[in-house]
Amino acid sequence: MKEDYIKLIFGLKLKQIRNDQGLSLYGLSKKTGLSKSYLNEIENGKKYPKPDKIAALSEHLDVPYDDLVSLKLNKNLAPIGDILQSSLLKDIPLELFGLQESTLINIIANAPQKVTAFISTIIEIAKNYDFSRENFYLASVRSFQEANNNYFQEYEDAVLKFARMYEIDLDKPISPDILEDILIEEFGYTINHDELETHSDLEDLRSIYIPKTKTLLITKDIDDAQRSFIYAKELAYSFLKITDRLYTFSWIKFDNFEQVLNNFYASYFAGALLIPREKLVEKLKSIFSKNHFNSQDFQDLLNHFNASPETIYQRLTNILPHDFKFKNLFFLRFSYHKNNDEYRLNKELHLAKNQSPRASETNEHYCRRWISLKVLKRLSTSKDEHSFGIQISKYPETDQQYLMLASAVKDPFKKDRYRSISIGIAIDQNFKKKVNFLNDANIQSVQVGVTCERCGIADCKLREATASVLEKKHKDQNTEDAVETLIKKYS
Repeated sequence: MKEDYIKLIFGLKLKQIRNDQGLSLYGLSKKTGLSKSYLNEIENGKKYPKPDKIAALSEHLDVPYDDLVSLKLNKNLAPIGDILQSSLLKDIPLELFGLQESTLINIIANAPQKVTAFISTIIEIAKNYDFSRENFYLASVRSFQEANNNYFQEYEDAVLKFARMYEIDLDKPISPDILEDILIEEFGYTINHDELETHSDLEDLRSIYIPKTKTLLITKDIDDAQRSFIYAKELAYSFLKITDRLYTFSWIKFDNFEQVLNNFYASYFAGALLIPREKLVEKLKSIFSKNHFNSQDFQDLLNHFNASPETIYQRLTNILPHDFKFKNLFFLRFSYHKNNDEYRLNKELHLAKNQSPRASETNEHYCRRWISLKVLKRLSTSKDEHSFGIQISKYPETDQQYLMLASAVKDPFKKDRYRSISIGIAIDQNFKKKVNFLNDANIQSVQVGVTCERCGIADCKLREATASVLEKKHKDQNTEDAVETLIKKYS
């Protein structure tokens, strides 16, 4: 346990004992012969008293010496002790969010009971919603992305430097063979295409990296776009000299938050390498400049890069906020099982906090009017490899409108399963100035809700459940209004 935390726990215990006995710092100073300023530094976790001073405190406060030096806290302060003795504060790089560990410690020291109540509340919420360490870390990364509008110039510059060093033409789609060659020749990798095929338990994994021998085991059951992304991530780890990393794709476990964050950095580098910023901006400007939206233009954009639709949609969340100032947008990924008609929201990013949907509604029925779900349903009943859709989604209760773009593809690893990726861009004045096709009559405008249980659209033929949450809300409001009327009548 870190020395600072030991000091803090001793200080918290001393402050609580002093308060329980109704003593001020001045009173404790008079009682023990220790200066008020010295006692204040102890209570704020800045100093740890020597044994003779602890003995004086023990004697005059009538508290056993062993109880004072024990790291065990009573019930009221126990959650803080759990946090301090865990790896939580060490695992999360607080500096990313403009925080210092010392700042948090000072907050805890100055208001221990209030902070304890807050931490206990967070822990209870986490338990009730089955919120795991993994969920917490991923939420932290998303918050970091949102705080930076999901754009990181450092990694954009690193990609340009990498391309110059290895003579990669960013104006053309990048072949996985080129990336594989760099991994082998420049970074000493051994690529094995056969080993994973012999292990049925690893059928959901696309690659495993063994650091000791620099061996990359990669499955054969992936296309060029997926192979390129895996190679590009490995190049990111090597080129950026990232050693604290995850070793499987998709990842199955982690040791600390740094690994989760570095996985994001490597993915960002890979996306920026396979989908260069300048080329993407050029193609987007061409699409936005036209008075009518041509879905083939967008399909050509997807086909130009040697990257999956998901990687390209993710890349849009980097470029649209930075180069077009479309900062009110969100990204969603849904999975769909054809046989049980179940839609699951398993990835999301919100660059503004007010958009819906969010994964918290997983036990409710997502609105079937969303283009994100329509393209999934359409693809599942066709023989196509890709389904694309566009619509303007209007939320009647909030007056919010979003231009929605969505693509659905088959899950390459699971039969009768599909996934959709979509991006929603808030239609504001800036958007209207830069996108000429917004008034295209062929783009359908649709009123949508969040979930059926919360939706007030009365004539919806796609409704999967009654508006139970909304009905309860209205009932509660009617009850409140009736009570208020009676109070006024008899006041």
